[in-house]
Amino acid sequence: MVDVKGRWAFITGAARGIGRGAAVFMAERGCNLILQGRTKENCAAVLEEVKALGVEAYAVGAEFSDLAQVEAMLSEIDALQKPVDIVLNNAGIQVAYRSEYLKTPASDYEESFKINTIAPMMIVYHFLPLMEKRGFGRIVNTTSGIRLEPEQAGYSASKAALDKVTMDLAAKYEGTDICINITDPGWCRTDLGGPHAPNDPRSSLPGVVVGAFIDDRRSGRDFSSGNFYGLTLEEAVKKAEDGFPIYTGSVAYV
Repeated sequence: MVDVKGRWAFITGAARGIGRGAAVFMAERGCNLILQGRTKENCAAVLEEVKALGVEAYAVGAEFSDLAQVEAMLSEIDALQKPVDIVLNNAGIQVAYRSEYLKTPASDYEESFKINTIAPMMIVYHFLPLMEKRGFGRIVNTTSGIRLEPEQAGYSASKAALDKVTMDLAAKYEGTDICINITDPGWCRTDLGGPHAPNDPRSSLPGVVVGAFIDDRRSGRDFSSGNFYGLTLEEAVKKAEDGFPIYTGSVAYV
């Protein structure tokens, strides 16, 4: 299992919900953090919380629907001169639930793809060359298990696209110490999931972070949180490494 103490992780969507939980989880294990929210101020509380755990931490702000802000954020991170070894792409948006789904506007797709697909992949493409130089990296992109709901077409399509580009890219790194995988936190009571979701956000752990701790040089898996409910981190890593299937979108193979 990878020891993350002293390493640097970049976590998007860290101001609240699942991203905030992941940030605290990583800090408890000594991982230094760069935390993204729509604004730096949105991350103030979690920044204080993780620093109190004894790690170094910074906050950056960017609205992911504005790709120029994403570029500026990445430049700001570069200026910190911290070796980002781990990327947890948690930020996302569900723009609308369309009961009249045949009237879904094009803007649902435009907004969803910018935030849920393009921005996270810009981040991945930015950090991968630096990970290659150091010979180590862990990338976990957050997906969704939503299926068969045209009411959420923009959201589900953007997440399906993220799955596809992530898995295609992951194939290029199979067998290296740069591991690229996805995770599905499940339907949790967050701002995105809503107050009636069945799961507490804490149930997403350790599943949403297990991809940062694996040490088996394998990529292309879906570490959905439901597979790790109730496990310790050590148990979760063992399960993840023990023949966990490669994700193909519809069929899994080992």
